[in-house]
Amino acid sequence: MQHIILLHGALGSKDQMKPLAVELENKFQVHSFNFSGHGGRPFADTAFSIPLFAEQIAQYMHETGIAQAYIFGYSMGGYAAMYLAKHHPEKVNKLITLATKFHWDEKTAAQEVKMLNGKTIQEKVPAFAAQLQQRHAPNDWLSLLHKTSELLIDLGKQNALQLEDYTTITTPSLLLLGDRDKMVTLDETIAVYKQLPKAQLGVIPGTPHALEQANVALLAQLIKGFINEKA
Repeated sequence: MQHIILLHGALGSKDQMKPLAVELENKFQVHSFNFSGHGGRPFADTAFSIPLFAEQIAQYMHETGIAQAYIFGYSMGGYAAMYLAKHHPEKVNKLITLATKFHWDEKTAAQEVKMLNGKTIQEKVPAFAAQLQQRHAPNDWLSLLHKTSELLIDLGKQNALQLEDYTTITTPSLLLLGDRDKMVTLDETIAVYKQLPKAQLGVIPGTPHALEQANVALLAQLIKGFINEKA
């Protein structure tokens, strides 16, 4: 069977990929792992960055003996996979992203960082705070928020991938976006789609940003259709 790696987003974990993995396991050998600091995996010695997470994908592939794989990346996972495709194209057969935010500047980063205030989360959405604590134990979820905020601020100052960088990424890519996504805009997704030499674009109806609210069966169908498509 061919390998497919499923990548979670910021503040997520590999456990969120289980429903999708079930939909794909009859066609692929499905893999998933936690980025550092997520899902109980220890924090790395260095600050969070897209290059760091891309290197962790490559490290996972090396450790599991995977020379090349299909990759599905949700949100931040999609961005890390795209960075890997630029710098190590030989590792990525085809790439599918969902709800990946490609455009970052200081204003955008500041808006997103406001959503990562631990005290506010504890006061206004305590159920989410409890979920984060459970998902990332034994790590301190507040530390994870802080490190993620630093990542976004750094992206706002210097985006890991500039728009012109996508012209050199020749990996066949499918960019998916939910039509109810309030974090990622259609305009920024189309802008990247137009730069990629071998890209397709899909908008999924009735779908917000949260992966848990996506139609997993439909998502799996889109992934399988794209991978099985002849070049």
